[in-house]
Amino acid sequence: MGETMELAFPVIDLSKINGDERQATMDMIKDACENWGFFELMNHGISHELMDTVEKHTKEHYKKCMEQRFKEMVASKGLDQLAQSEIDDLDWESTFFVRHLPESNINEIPDLGDDYREVMKEFALELEKLAEKLLELLCENLGLEQGYLKNVFNGSKGPTFGTKVSNYPPCPKPDLIKGLRAHTDAGGIILLFQDDKVSGLQLLKDGNWIDVPPMKHSIVVNLGDQLEVITNGKYKSVMHRVIAQTDGTRMSIASFYNPGSDAVIYPAPALVDKEAEVYPKFVFEDYMKLYAGLKFNAKEPRFEAMKGMEANDNLGATATI
Repeated sequence: MGETMELAFPVIDLSKINGDERQATMDMIKDACENWGFFELMNHGISHELMDTVEKHTKEHYKKCMEQRFKEMVASKGLDQLAQSEIDDLDWESTFFVRHLPESNINEIPDLGDDYREVMKEFALELEKLAEKLLELLCENLGLEQGYLKNVFNGSKGPTFGTKVSNYPPCPKPDLIKGLRAHTDAGGIILLFQDDKVSGLQLLKDGNWIDVPPMKHSIVVNLGDQLEVITNGKYKSVMHRVIAQTDGTRMSIASFYNPGSDAVIYPAPALVDKEAEVYPKFVFEDYMKLYAGLKFNAKEPRFEAMKGMEANDNLGATATI
């Protein structure tokens, strides 16, 4: 029994962080960060009622404003006629993006009803608090001083925080096209509110694709490339993908708590053994420019490219802000 349990996807009851089981819970988070790069939170403090309202509005908005557009895109690209050949430069997803920090653009996004805007703002505030709480727990597990990760993320203008709202409609040939191609996330810590009925999210562990189980009212957490750099590889960002499904539309609301654009990212000195600093130092915005064109490639060449920039001393003025 113990053997199979160890292989089970890590599901953590965050409410236990406040009681007798605090240390066991911290150990579970530590293990998930070191060995999975992903974990799923229950009892995370965000009200179920708020989550239900967000889900209701998101699904209604997709049906009313996005579904027809997606069908037209599919038809215009001939994707409804998929035959035998695999399509590897496109994702079977309908998506829009909302920025919350440093300043929100939610009022500029067309087609969002006032109720939807308000509930998204409220949800974003809750997720921001949760992300910052998790960064504190990671600091504790890593032996970093309190507030270290948040301070690194802050740069001069505070963190960047935004939400990608996606729907993955039913796909006629899920063997030929991915919902979302395999990638690691560029940023910091990612909080995902996913559909509890339609699955599809998978992560790569020890060479195998493992399903992230859909669970009602859970928040799935994963670590981005920046935390791999700051922890000097103690924690790793992990390849993940979304498999298209033939029935049901999968909702995914992924919120990215990332460093500010001018934040300087480098391995925490406390986590660097003598001369074992294996990651570069760079400005987050520079990494994002590089990532934009290489999202679906391996992350290692990105780190190497940043090392090259560091060698040319491109940090210059930006790093001193």
